[in-house]
Amino acid sequence: MSSSEGVRTRDPDRRVRILRAATDLLAERGFHGVSMADIGGAAGIVGSGVYRHFDSKSAVLVALLDEVMERLLRTASDAAGSGRDERAVLADLVHGQVLFAVDDRALLQLYQREVHSLPDADRRRLRRLQRHYVEEWVHVLLELRPELADGVARASVHAAIGAVQSVATYDSGLPRDEVVALLTGSAFACLGVPADR
Repeated sequence: MSSSEGVRTRDPDRRVRILRAATDLLAERGFHGVSMADIGGAAGIVGSGVYRHFDSKSAVLVALLDEVMERLLRTASDAAGSGRDERAVLADLVHGQVLFAVDDRALLQLYQREVHSLPDADRRRLRRLQRHYVEEWVHVLLELRPELADGVARASVHAAIGAVQSVATYDSGLPRDEVVALLTGSAFACLGVPADR
C-alpha cells in the first residue's frame, strides 16, 4: 500500500472536508480569488495535501458542480421512478429543488457564479445534465397540463426553477420554514399547478 493510500484509509473524510471548505471559499471569494493552499488551510490540511485528491483547482470546482447536478438528477430520478401519480412526482421535484436551494445556498451560488470557469468539456457536460433535469420536469408538467404547448411548458419550468434559485442571490432574512413555503408556492404558481395544501 502506498503512503497516499494509507492516508486515504486513515482519513476517508478528507476529500469531503476539502469539498466543503472549497464550497464556502469559492462562493465567498470566487474561483480566481482562492488558491489550493487556501482550500487546504480551510480544510485543516496543508495545501499540498489537496493535490492527493484533486490535481487542480478546476478539478475541485468540477467535483463540486458535478455534486450539484448529481443530487438534483437523483432527486428527479427517484421521483419519476416512485410509481406515484404525476402530481406527487411534481411535488417531489419542487420539494427537492427548494430544499437544495435553501439548505445548500453556497453550493447553488457557486454553480451560478462559476460554471463559466470550467473547462469547455466539463461545462458542456454539465449543461447536458441540466437539460436532462429540466426534461424530467417538462415531461411531468405536460402530463398534468396537456393543453400546454411544449415551449410554454419549458418556459414555465425554467421560470419555476429560476424562482426557487433566486434564493441564491437574495437573502430575505425570513425563517427557513417561511422561505421554503414561499419558494414552493412560487414554483407551483409558475407551473400553473395548485400547490399542496
